[in-house]
Amino acid sequence: MNKPLRRVAIFCGLLMLALLVRNNWIQYAQADKLRTDEKNRRVAIERYATPRGDIIVDGEPITGHKATGGDFAYKRTYKNGAMWAPVTGYVSQAFGANQLESIEDGILTGNDDRLFFRNTLDMLTGKKKQGGNVVTTLSGAAQKAAYNGLKKQGGKGSVVALEPSTGKILALASYPSYDPSTIAGNSLETDAKAWEKLQKKNNPDDPMLNRALREVYPPGSTFKVVTAAAALEHGMVEDADQKTDTPLPYIMKGTTTELKNDGDLPCKDASLREALRVSCNTVFGKLGTDLGNDKMLETAKKFGFGEEHFTPVRTSSSLFDKDMEPSQVALSSIGQFNTAATPLQMAMVAAAVANNGTLMKPYMVDELQTPGLDTIEKTDPEKFSEPLSPENAQILQSMMETVVNDGTGGNAKIDGVTVGGKTGTAQHGENNSKNPYAWFISYAKTDDGSAPVAVAVVIEDENAVRGDISGGGLAAPIAKSVMEAVLKSKE
Repeated sequence: MNKPLRRVAIFCGLLMLALLVRNNWIQYAQADKLRTDEKNRRVAIERYATPRGDIIVDGEPITGHKATGGDFAYKRTYKNGAMWAPVTGYVSQAFGANQLESIEDGILTGNDDRLFFRNTLDMLTGKKKQGGNVVTTLSGAAQKAAYNGLKKQGGKGSVVALEPSTGKILALASYPSYDPSTIAGNSLETDAKAWEKLQKKNNPDDPMLNRALREVYPPGSTFKVVTAAAALEHGMVEDADQKTDTPLPYIMKGTTTELKNDGDLPCKDASLREALRVSCNTVFGKLGTDLGNDKMLETAKKFGFGEEHFTPVRTSSSLFDKDMEPSQVALSSIGQFNTAATPLQMAMVAAAVANNGTLMKPYMVDELQTPGLDTIEKTDPEKFSEPLSPENAQILQSMMETVVNDGTGGNAKIDGVTVGGKTGTAQHGENNSKNPYAWFISYAKTDDGSAPVAVAVVIEDENAVRGDISGGGLAAPIAKSVMEAVLKSKE
């Protein structure tokens, strides 16, 4: 063989060797990666080849499935989709999935390794593969009261209700909302149009935003509950009815700026109880300054500020700043400046007070089930922290109950039930130019002293008359209806 032919033969041999190496690399080393790649259409076909398991509330499914007759054999359906969207999220043949539909996708599709034995038995018996179920902690009655209350109000907003003793999420409502069925797999064209209409760039109401978990707001005067807790825990105040050393007017430390109250309120040297009842900015601003940034931040962190929480849906982190000037601490201690909180976070504050100072981790998945309803995994309640001693929590409870019985939270009263709460009207916008947010946090106690529910409500209504916006007026009635729904379900 002459030299040129030998070179060609060697080159062709190297090409064949490279092809063999590449083929084996794809078939073996990259097999799993390619098999599960989201761009592999077979993955999507397999996901929708069998009926998807359900998300369960009160023992009944709030989801379903429907045969399509196409490559994707089944599509997801939803019952009262808009009401439950902040809980379920969506699963779409075109746009993927989010929230519980995404986090628990392995269980719902039946592909989770924990279902291997069940799937093997089904295969041997010829039974069609099915997905497992996700059983939630949600209360249908509480969710309906929350969503209908927001819808009736007509603006934007959200509601979170917790069971203080366990951390179970009982209601998680956000408004405006959307129906996940509209993007589940009707047709690529119609789903694409529906998706575009739901995007914030096309819809300023941003209906796909989970306001309960992902939006942070200035909490306004509801944060005064945290400041009161800090004052009690750090020994700044020992008795809810003792006078504080609060001048009127109060000039913020290091400035010539007066911290004003919202009206002509009896705030000079007011007791902690009176200050919470009428919502004195001066008392709580000065308390925060006197405590200092570090102690205020320490207490806020014990309530959950500064952390993302996994319910298992991830939440935004609520904020209380560090390294602030004394005047900034004063403003932060009344829920302004950079202080920001999710509705879930403020429900956690109310729940900790109601639970005698113990804060439980919030969660919304009670258990995971096989298609045959056997339990795969059960969630056990877990303590997050103890922001308050039982003694101080009970002092704070008595103060919050005064707010409802004789103060700004009267619209949350429930006959025959002990209710504690705190209103808030949080300013926002440049120079406070936009309509304030209306807040209300509360809890209800039964005759045996237990507190089955704590609630946080926030309303943002850009079209309301500014003077008509208040936590007691807009948010408290919704909180009342949610608490009543939970109490009735416990009877």
